Amino acid sequence: MKKLLRKKMFWVGTLLFVCMVTCILFNYKQTGVFLNTKGNIPIYRVDTKEKKIAFTFDVSLGDEYLDKILDVLDKYNIKSTFFLVGDWIDKNPEKVKDIYKRGHEIGNHSNKHPDMTRISKDKMIKDININDAKIRKLVGKGTKIFRCPSGSYNDDVINTAKEMGLYTIQWDVDSIDWKEQGADLEYNRIIKKAKPGSIMLFHNTAKYTPDNLKRIIETLRKNDFVFVKVGDLIYKDNYYIDSAGVQKK
Repeated sequence: MKKLLRKKMFWVGTLLFVCMVTCILFNYKQTGVFLNTKGNIPIYRVDTKEKKIAFTFDVSLGDEYLDKILDVLDKYNIKSTFFLVGDWIDKNPEKVKDIYKRGHEIGNHSNKHPDMTRISKDKMIKDININDAKIRKLVGKGTKIFRCPSGSYNDDVINTAKEMGLYTIQWDVDSIDWKEQGADLEYNRIIKKAKPGSIMLFHNTAKYTPDNLKRIIETLRKNDFVFVKVGDLIYKDNYYIDSAGVQKK
């Protein structure tokens, strides 16, 4: 009888221990502390009570609508962030200067737009540095923010960028404008998902984007949102990134 009782107590104790550990891990996961001790998640959004939003534009192909986009931003006195690929910079040096002269922020989007998860650390560093040098040569300063080509990343990519002094930036609101599925669809997609601290993704070659920007800006401004560059949105120190990629103080 005593042996049976001890056996039952052992299993009850084991079950309680497992439950306790599970609860601890769950709570860590919810706060983002446990999963992010290595800092291997990029910034998707910033946790802020201020109604601030950042427009970002990935620039890797042509320049069909770039001037229109810049003109719209000028009209509304909005400064945004442009992530430039080195190959595009080679073909459009004056455009790079124009983006910068208009007061916008330039981010590093790699030199050759490789899948960073499929190349070595040395090649990552070389690719990013080559593009940074191109940007520095044209505008007089290097970059502090980085966006992974195609948004593809793993631990090595995030850690390498961090070691290079770069903040890796993703997005939480994607216009998916490159598919050109329709102006209203893209507009509604943005408005529905916008929230304080959002980082929005657009492309310079999407035909509905220039006109949609006008609608998006006017709608969000009516709702008291303000627009800032990514570098002015993110926290630079004393922060952590939770499991959803939200940067928090």
